[in-house]
Amino acid sequence: MTPSVHAAFTPVRRVQAMLEVEVALAEALAEAGVIPASSVAPIRTAARAERYDLIALATEADDAGNLLIPLVRHLTGEVAALDPTAAGHVHWGATSQDVIDTALVLQLREAGVDVLAALEAAADAAATLAERHVATPIAGRTWLQQATPTTFGAKAATWLDGLARAHQRLELALDDALTVQFGGATGTLSTLGSSGPAVADALARRLDLRVPDLPWHTERSRLVDVACALGVACGTLGKVAGDMILLAQTEVGEAREAPAPGRGGSSAMPHKQNPVASVVAAAAAVQAPGLVATMLAAMPQAHERAAGGWQAEWDTLPALVTLTARSARAMAGALATLEVDAVRMRANLDLAGGVARAEGLVAALAPAIGRPQALTVVEAVCRQALAGGQALAVWNGARCCSARSRMAPGIRTSTERCAKPSRCTSDSPHISISSPTRESAVSCS
Repeated sequence: MTPSVHAAFTPVRRVQAMLEVEVALAEALAEAGVIPASSVAPIRTAARAERYDLIALATEADDAGNLLIPLVRHLTGEVAALDPTAAGHVHWGATSQDVIDTALVLQLREAGVDVLAALEAAADAAATLAERHVATPIAGRTWLQQATPTTFGAKAATWLDGLARAHQRLELALDDALTVQFGGATGTLSTLGSSGPAVADALARRLDLRVPDLPWHTERSRLVDVACALGVACGTLGKVAGDMILLAQTEVGEAREAPAPGRGGSSAMPHKQNPVASVVAAAAAVQAPGLVATMLAAMPQAHERAAGGWQAEWDTLPALVTLTARSARAMAGALATLEVDAVRMRANLDLAGGVARAEGLVAALAPAIGRPQALTVVEAVCRQALAGGQALAVWNGARCCSARSRMAPGIRTSTERCAKPSRCTSDSPHISISSPTRESAVSCS
């Protein structure tokens, strides 16, 4: 987790964000002529988190129902010591949820900058890998088995696409959430009378937020959109992490996180180099769905103010933000320093003696014998080659004779006719399976 994301959700920052809303509210009230301008300065002076006992506030909040109730009480006392008249103007026209929700939005704005920056850094690192390895061959894998050849650049480009989309999705959700919450007890701002809209506008302007069409006390879709976007980001990062963990397995060894002193070691095994950054993101991808589910489950909030659903959000959304930030930061670093072994990638691709290229064989044979028969023949020969640890090749015409003497692991194709017809039984394409000791051929006619 980046330091600023951590700082955005500390207890002291939470209290200070609420106090900032209280100050902005006093300024807005004074601007609209609801309270005297002289009341603002004492409220601003008292609105400093270090003046309050955070442990005592948390204890009192357990009995009060939320943190703002005891905070307003103590704030009023501090203001009264400075100006008794101003104390009567603290928290005028607002309800607890107005301040708590708006403070949360301020915290999301602060933390969101760093989450987006980490996602962007991860995407940039993936883009660099995609460009650098655009022609680096690697085995494509489906169901964890070798499928057809691809390039490591294509794999990294897939990572890039997902990360870029996650960034865009989260950026839009965070921007949509930048709205002030201000509706009073039941969303009508009744205590402010005709001054309500003017106070709401001034409050939003001072906090650099938008004014929503209506208060969103029990309409939580904006915050849930943020939660869902964070969950998708964690899942996207987890996909990248999962690929990197598999590529770093000893038996695969195609890529690994760059080693560093004190990073990725074991308390018992000196030789270990664990993919710790990838594991951070993989773990986050497991945790995030439960947090997103909590936010979704909390959406059906009764009437004008919730009893349980709103309260369930308090710890859930900050936890999801910090989890995503930590995951994105870990993967940005891992991708930027990833060590790629192109030689090992090619060697692994050739392990099965050309079988990974079998789809190309079907395409090459299909014009001569039809795709269904080509698929049947190639599948049978591939199974035979795999069972015997042999190499696979395809040819017709001239290559059917000359290839026998220089067969190597891989695939050979040709459309030439045979130069030595006495040695060939057919002009149709052939597939060969070869080993150091024997060779067999299958006619595809």
